[in-house]
Amino acid sequence: MSRIGKLPIVIPAGVTVDIKDNVITVKGPKGELKQTLNPNITVTKEENEIKVTRPDDQRESRAQHGLYRALIHNMVEGVSTGFKKELEIVGVGYRATSKGQVLELALGYSHAIYLKMPPEVSVNAVTERNKNPLITLESCDKQLLGQICAKIRSFRKPEPYKGKGVKFVGEVLRRKSGKTAAAK
Repeated sequence: MSRIGKLPIVIPAGVTVDIKDNVITVKGPKGELKQTLNPNITVTKEENEIKVTRPDDQRESRAQHGLYRALIHNMVEGVSTGFKKELEIVGVGYRATSKGQVLELALGYSHAIYLKMPPEVSVNAVTERNKNPLITLESCDKQLLGQICAKIRSFRKPEPYKGKGVKFVGEVLRRKSGKTAAAK
C-alpha cells in the first residue's frame, strides 16, 4: 500500500471539507479550493480526518492513491496556513517593483516585463540598499504558486558563471570556474 496514500489527513479547526459527486471543496480562513477526483479513488470524511482509499493494487490506482492524498493535504494546508515562496534577483541593474497585482521586472532586456497576478496570489517586491531585490509570493493554492514562480524564473534563469538571474531564496547553484589563465 502507498505510504503517502494511507496516511490520514487531519482537518484543523476553522476548515470545512465537503465531498459531493467526485468534487472535494475545502474552505478555510485563507480561501476556498476545489478539486475533481478520479472516480476510482474513494475519499471519506470521518470527524476531523479525511481518508483516501483505492479499489485495487493496479499500477495506476496506486499512483493516483498517493497523488490525490497529496493534493487534498495541500488544499487543507493551503486554506489553513497558506504557502509562501521567495525569489531573489541577482545582477547589476536588475529590479523588481509591485504595484497592486502587477509585477514589473527589469532583467537586463531592452524592455520591462509586466506580469499580472491572479487574484488568489498576493505579490510583494522589496528592494533594500546593497541587497538583492526580493519577490515574495503568497497564496492558498500551492500548484498555482509554483507555476507563477516558474514563470517568473523563466524570464532570466540563473547562469552558471556569475549566478546572475532570478533564483529561489536558498537555492544552491552549480557554478563553473570559467576560463583558466593561459599557460606561459
